[in-house]
Amino acid sequence: MPLGSGIVYRLYEKGIRKGLRPEALPHHVAMIVDGNRRWAAQRMLETAAHGHRAGAAKIQEFLGWCDDLDIRVVTLYLLSNDNLTGRASEELNELFEIIAQLIDDLSSSRDWRIKHVGTTENLPERLATALREGEERTASHTGLHINLAVGYGGRHEIADAVRSILAEHQSAGGTIEELGELLTPDLIGEHLYTSGQPDPDLVIRTSGEQRVSDFMLWQSAHSELYFVEALYPDLREVDFLRALRDYSKRHRRFGT
Repeated sequence: MPLGSGIVYRLYEKGIRKGLRPEALPHHVAMIVDGNRRWAAQRMLETAAHGHRAGAAKIQEFLGWCDDLDIRVVTLYLLSNDNLTGRASEELNELFEIIAQLIDDLSSSRDWRIKHVGTTENLPERLATALREGEERTASHTGLHINLAVGYGGRHEIADAVRSILAEHQSAGGTIEELGELLTPDLIGEHLYTSGQPDPDLVIRTSGEQRVSDFMLWQSAHSELYFVEALYPDLREVDFLRALRDYSKRHRRFGT
């Protein structure tokens, strides 16, 4: 970037940041990380793993932006259940290792707390262990709360929540009729992977795709959506600041 353009860019970014009011920022930002493979393909790199590594490096940077703005919860959609059945085993094996390394890196960054949202039933032991140990190492941390959606699907999460409710009700000796009276949206919410957390205020997807891809179907019922053209490894801080500026100008109606 020419020197003059760099100065203009920084001034523009500074102007956006200055106009953001802390009380108008989202408490919980969810990010659909998309475009890593296309990023590698556009650069004619040998494998998609190059794109996934670039995306992992961007995640560290993105979380720093969020933390510096005092956003308290971030959920990252890294690997869906559909990905586990729809991608080549060689790419998946490389991606498993990249995510496991990312977890190790995040667990030693600042005072961040990691939580896995998803299921480990179709994940390799190395990745399942990394997720578990990342949670354990950061359990006492009080800084940015990071949900890592790995082996995740929104429909699967809702089904798991209902199964959990049924199991608890049965163990307590309850009847189907009683359960019918007790079953409410709040009760289902208490059994989701994100139980006890606020729903995302803002859901961002990179790469220009405009769909939610089975991500946080229950929690995002009233979320604001924002789509960025940039592929995830190319995401700039100014792109994120624009998303926050757009969010701060919206009038949230929560379905009313």
